Amino acid sequence: MGRMSSDNITGLLLAMLSSIFIGSSFIVKKKGLKKAGATGTRAGSGGHSYLLEPWWWAGMITMIVGEVANFAAYAYAPAILVTPLGALSIIFSAVLAHFILKETLHIFGVVGCVLCLVGSVTIVLHAPKERKIESVKEVWELATQPGFIVYACIVLALVPVLIFRYVPRYGQTHMIVYIGICSLMGSLTVMGVKAVGIALKLTFSGLNQFTYFQTWFFTVFVVFCCLLQVNYLNKDWDNQSGSQISTELSGFVTILCGVFLLHKTKDMGGTGAS
Repeated sequence: MGRMSSDNITGLLLAMLSSIFIGSSFIVKKKGLKKAGATGTRAGSGGHSYLLEPWWWAGMITMIVGEVANFAAYAYAPAILVTPLGALSIIFSAVLAHFILKETLHIFGVVGCVLCLVGSVTIVLHAPKERKIESVKEVWELATQPGFIVYACIVLALVPVLIFRYVPRYGQTHMIVYIGICSLMGSLTVMGVKAVGIALKLTFSGLNQFTYFQTWFFTVFVVFCCLLQVNYLNKDWDNQSGSQISTELSGFVTILCGVFLLHKTKDMGGTGAS
């Protein structure tokens, strides 16, 4: 394994800082949602009283700081390095849930957090060097490849179906509906964040990227995706404890780590049966 580039190291540090803030924001926002739900209509029932709760806003500001760091990390390091490090936020959430929400993380949650840490470290150690991008137009060319366009169209067709058909019917009883919306939009958000991050990095270096319409398209798209995800994440988290949230995220990331490890090790040795 070669040494990590300076850009990858910068991205790594920013991603870790992001995990600290985002992990903290989950619990602070959860406390705000609980306080708001005690005096008004709960977010899970369609209420927005949490907008008047200082704890929720504190959590939101903390999340914004974390997302800014995450945003900057994508400008320096490949997505395969930055995205898995988001799993570290689970560990911070679990610790803060214990101290702020007075919740106990059971043994499976602890194991999940450890596996998240191991999986994240493994991916970081094998993170590839990123191709050099000279203009946001290059990102646009990649984003307009037939394969990605087909995928984006499928996602943008499924999300409205989930929002208008399944949220009213099953949103209160099946959290997978909210998770589906956030996950589908999140897969596109990563691409948009990467593009805007690169545009800002190049602009600060003297190559203004905001003269291109592509930069503004990606910016508006990222804002829209983030607002949509925040809305449905609030509805999902309102019905769960910090411990449950951490455990569920741990389980999801553990699956991803397992798939990665299987893929990474399948060609090692070269003596196995074909």
